[in-house]
Amino acid sequence: MTDTILAEFLLPTEELRDDLPFYTKTLGMRLENIYPADDPSVASFSGYGIRLRIEKGADVAPGHLRILTDDPDSFSDGARELTAPNGTRITLAPLTPQVDPIETQHEFAVRRLRDEAPWVIGRAGMHYRDLIPSRLGGSIIASHIRIPDGGPVPDMVHYHTVGFQLIFCYRGWVDVLYEDQGDVIRLHAGDCVTQPPGIRHRVVEASPNIEVIEIGVPAEHVTTIDHDFTLPNGKGDPAREWDGQTFVHHVKDRAEWHPFRIPGFIARDTGITAGTKGVAGIQVVRKGDGETRAFTHDADIHFTFVMEGTMTLAADGHDPRQLEAGDGFVIPPGLVATYNDASPDLELLEVALRGDFTTTLR
Repeated sequence: MTDTILAEFLLPTEELRDDLPFYTKTLGMRLENIYPADDPSVASFSGYGIRLRIEKGADVAPGHLRILTDDPDSFSDGARELTAPNGTRITLAPLTPQVDPIETQHEFAVRRLRDEAPWVIGRAGMHYRDLIPSRLGGSIIASHIRIPDGGPVPDMVHYHTVGFQLIFCYRGWVDVLYEDQGDVIRLHAGDCVTQPPGIRHRVVEASPNIEVIEIGVPAEHVTTIDHDFTLPNGKGDPAREWDGQTFVHHVKDRAEWHPFRIPGFIARDTGITAGTKGVAGIQVVRKGDGETRAFTHDADIHFTFVMEGTMTLAADGHDPRQLEAGDGFVIPPGLVATYNDASPDLELLEVALRGDFTTTLR
């Protein structure tokens, strides 16, 4: 027989009899024990997945207790902030993380690989480059991620509370499991997937020197580990939606190329505009035939990463920028821009939010 082990938080009090009705009646916790009988000075309470020990004269801070609920109006007459007689502060917070809308802070920005110390060692030995340092006021994060050593990845089943998320395999390959999508999906260079809000997934294995471009909206989002969910979990409904978005797996080798909306270029659409119902649009763009033209757009966010080749980016009011593989740029809505001097091997990854934006040729 294994002995039960409990952990409890110690809180102070000056007079326990003042705290008993607050913790039991106001907070709805259960009294587990109390002593001594003639003049109680210690009591333990349980509830909401925790255990508290309140001790008279304890030399500790009164603390801050967060109670998580998606129905705060039903708790303690709808109060959002409470203070116990012993000084403990109680805050009501959402149980389910939410994506808060963030107003984009527009700017023209160019991030060139050769102008910076390119890589920062981050989580699990992965190397990171922040492609939009300002993150446009917190509305987006664009990361260039590299894992020098291949092999199994020590990942856990998890999901993200996001508005939109893209994983684009830039170089190498990576194996990933997704909820209701069957067995392992291998992304090769040029392939991509969306990770709809809340879809469970786990990275399994990667090739040496794998590189991916990861886009997240907003820049800061909550990652939740699901310890009780196992992947793979079978082939679910292909039309299933997570917050209105379907899982999209775009395979480079199956794509068709069509004229791009800007003359002089061709593009392959990833199907992400349809899969997200217009939330985001992802296209891969190459040099085509004919002369290019200046343009403006009305997308809230328009980010482009140069995957191969070179080009000159011209934008009204700014010096022309010579760009090459590894560079990224943001064009704000309404700014007149032109893609000039594109090399024959030019290849761009274009990210737009929303995906159903309009381009106007000048």
